[in-house]
Amino acid sequence: MFVGKCLLAAHVKEKKEALGEVLNGDRLVSAPYVLEFLNDKDSESVCKKKLSKEEVAQFRKAVAKDYYFQMYYDDLPVWGFLGKLEKEGKADPSEYKYYLFKHLHFEVLYNKDRVIEINARTDPNALVDITEDKEVDVEFMYSVKWKETNIPFEKRMEKYSQSSALPHHLEIHWFSIINSCVTVLLLTGFLATILMRVLKNDFVKYAHDEEAAEDQEETGWKYIHGDVFRFPKYKSLFAAALGTGTQLFTLTIFIFILALVGVFYPYNRGALFTALVVIYALTSGIAGYTSASFYGQLEGTNWVRNLLLTGALFCGPLFLTFCFLNTVAIAYSATAALPFGTIVVIFLIWALVTSPLLVLGGIAGKNGKAEFQAPVRTTKYPREIPPLPWYRSTLPQMAMAGFLPFSAIYIELYYIFASVWGHRIYTIYSILFIVFIILLIVTAFITVALTYFQLAAEDHEWWWRSFLCGGSTGLFIYGYCLYYYYARSDMSGFMQTSFFFGYMACICYGFFLMLGTVGFRAALFFVRHIYRSIKCE
Repeated sequence: MFVGKCLLAAHVKEKKEALGEVLNGDRLVSAPYVLEFLNDKDSESVCKKKLSKEEVAQFRKAVAKDYYFQMYYDDLPVWGFLGKLEKEGKADPSEYKYYLFKHLHFEVLYNKDRVIEINARTDPNALVDITEDKEVDVEFMYSVKWKETNIPFEKRMEKYSQSSALPHHLEIHWFSIINSCVTVLLLTGFLATILMRVLKNDFVKYAHDEEAAEDQEETGWKYIHGDVFRFPKYKSLFAAALGTGTQLFTLTIFIFILALVGVFYPYNRGALFTALVVIYALTSGIAGYTSASFYGQLEGTNWVRNLLLTGALFCGPLFLTFCFLNTVAIAYSATAALPFGTIVVIFLIWALVTSPLLVLGGIAGKNGKAEFQAPVRTTKYPREIPPLPWYRSTLPQMAMAGFLPFSAIYIELYYIFASVWGHRIYTIYSILFIVFIILLIVTAFITVALTYFQLAAEDHEWWWRSFLCGGSTGLFIYGYCLYYYYARSDMSGFMQTSFFFGYMACICYGFFLMLGTVGFRAALFFVRHIYRSIKCE
């Protein structure tokens, strides 16, 4: 990054990046080091440079903040620090010594005609003192040493995959999974036992009541059978949220399939971002179909507005966040700012792929004309909901619903955050997939349980409640963001803070929609099942 200052601007060639690399903030330029195959070099000069006072201060700041360079040779990453800070035995920061490395030693391992591994070491004796603000003459040098190895070309990426699969890390991951599995088993066992016993008693009681006394007043969830399938308020928004949640769920499953097949190997730069953009665009038909189909089942008529809502529900907040954060990145001259060409490409993908597929899916869903399957008839007038204690209101129920699924995934969250916002490499996708399945099971079960207790309290407005309870884990993940930012990360400054909280808000909102959909689908299945099992007048 700084060495390039020695060269004429004409010598620095910019690499053409793929869409995913640009979204990732990668802007690679050619480095001045020449590594010819099997050609050893000893103390070759890169360039001589007189560093001005401003450049010395810049380098000193970079060394103090542990800046490092990252280069690629034959698609293999190589990195090292720019300099070192000496503080041994010095209590006062003004006595610290700052040094800049001026000699890089490259060690390249090869097998026949293939490059297998590359490492860069800095020479601890070749240092330039940059402690004081004064002009410094520097000659940057490099050496190259080629060594033969038996490692086959197919296994050259394993070195980078293993860093997240070290034994002590794996132990933590497996501990996380066992912890989650125990949570799931206890929860599911506990809920299944309670629900089966309570429901069995309910069924026996209701059957007995029917035989014993026809005129007896009904109580509990059977009492509200005429209201339980009354369509929710804001059904267009509800259908749009279900459609978007289903699309995001499908997107997540496809990403997991690609990860498990091995597409996202370490340093396959931008592959994840490219996959996210392409799969999101191609799955928008699912959102359109699910939303329009469900909206039709809820006897909605304004399906154009429903489709517009579906298209804007996730993309709208994401677009507004992007506009703000891109403006911040431009103001800071950061590489995270997307070039105009990339913005045009993303707009064209949205206009020519996402939107048409959304409309086609919507038309297919509208013409499907499926009727809503309700096992009992809905009465003409809604029954009044009895006064309920405070803990049965929406917010306390959401807090209860979100905590358990979050507790099953929070250990894994740290590794994902450290990979996305730090420098860790995450490659154990199989473990992540198991954790994801556990998350879905816990979300479904806890939503079903809370829906049952809500109906037993004769509160029939369960549609939105089940969606909000299912999605509340997304809010807990955003709460974890606050903890991670203050306790675990070294982020500072307006740009890093706004990027972290801005994009994490979009991700957590996506989780909210996806898990809300899972929660509602589980609750709907359960409610249909229990009302199908009893006779209602």
